[in-house]
Amino acid sequence: MKTGCTQPLPGASIEVLTEPGPVALSARGRVFTALLPIAVTGLIALSGTCFSSAARATTAAEPGAGPEASGEASRVAAASTGSLSGIVRVGPRLMGRRIRFNIYPDANPAPPAEASPSLEAEMANVVVYLQSAPALSVAPVSRSGPYRMEQSHEAFVPHVLTVMVGTVVEFPNTDPIYHNVFSLSKSSSFDLGRYPNGSARSVRFDRPGIVKVFCHIHSDMSAVVLVLDNPFFTTPDPKGAYTMPGIPPGRYLVTGWHERARPIHREVTIEAGQTSLVDLAIPLEDEPDGR
Repeated sequence: MKTGCTQPLPGASIEVLTEPGPVALSARGRVFTALLPIAVTGLIALSGTCFSSAARATTAAEPGAGPEASGEASRVAAASTGSLSGIVRVGPRLMGRRIRFNIYPDANPAPPAEASPSLEAEMANVVVYLQSAPALSVAPVSRSGPYRMEQSHEAFVPHVLTVMVGTVVEFPNTDPIYHNVFSLSKSSSFDLGRYPNGSARSVRFDRPGIVKVFCHIHSDMSAVVLVLDNPFFTTPDPKGAYTMPGIPPGRYLVTGWHERARPIHREVTIEAGQTSLVDLAIPLEDEPDGR
């Protein structure tokens, strides 16, 4: 694009004509021309610099372009990435009924024996995620907290919490008794000690892996923190449907995970502007005694 001008004086103004083609501009008697590809109109205040017609056109459009520009940016981003969706099917229920004991009978009545969770409830413990890949580590996708795993009614809630490396997780005690949080997992070993109702302690998870969490005081309390090194993970809804948007194009390995099943892996190709479909079947089966 050609532009021709003399350096305008500070505080000078340029009047842009409404007709397309060569445009005559004036700044206190100094005449200069610019070839504009489109017609624009209005007064553009200068501060001693000369800029191209493309910049003038952009400046003229800026006042009313906020929401539209934002929407356009979102559409461009969606067109440059793909998405993954599918259905997760969970097999037979795993656990039998468990007897729960309460070492504080006066503080909290012992809950009844636990029945096996329904298949729909098990979906809350399923995680679908993409295995580590270079393109995923630089993808402009973020996760926002805070992240909490409460000790409530002598159970960790939620039972499974998925976070990215570097995330701080808070463990508040909402029961009227003392609790403890500890883990001996290889990727993260810690012991937060005993603390009462209304207190909370935190752990930062700096390495990827499966972190099994327990309570020293209540042996039947357990949970899992799944720490991943990219933000592309999700949990299916109660019917098993899941979706994962904003994935950079490429070939990946998608994993279906449940703490009581072997991970299920499937290859998937993500294309820009397209949705790839991957269904996963996770067979939950009782483990043989002694395992």
